[in-house]
Amino acid sequence: MASKFTELAIDCADPHGLARFWCAVLDYEVQDADDDVVTIGSPAVPEGKNRVGPVPPTLTFARVPEGKTVKNRLHIDVNPTDRDQDDEVRRLLDLGARPADVGQGAESWVVLADPEGNEFCVLRTRCP
Repeated sequence: MASKFTELAIDCADPHGLARFWCAVLDYEVQDADDDVVTIGSPAVPEGKNRVGPVPPTLTFARVPEGKTVKNRLHIDVNPTDRDQDDEVRRLLDLGARPADVGQGAESWVVLADPEGNEFCVLRTRCP
């Protein structure tokens, strides 16, 4: 048996604020929280990493004292599920994302940054 991807840990200044943003982006809910760490995950798979087979990964936001200083070496890609890419980008901008330029040029994806500057890509709608 191989490992399975179950969680992504993200350093941040405001775990609760960033968790609210990503809950709205992904339709996730808070699964666990204290002052310095918040974990969010899919309400459709409440058993999470204890489920056999693939699962939507949880995101854990942990407070750290230092700020983000360079382009992410790892980033999240999202796919709109019920609207086209342009409508999803507008929705995410309304939630607090902002356009980001990482030198991508003219590509089929749109690069945004979350409220703490972490880059992520909005891909064109596609079905699994």
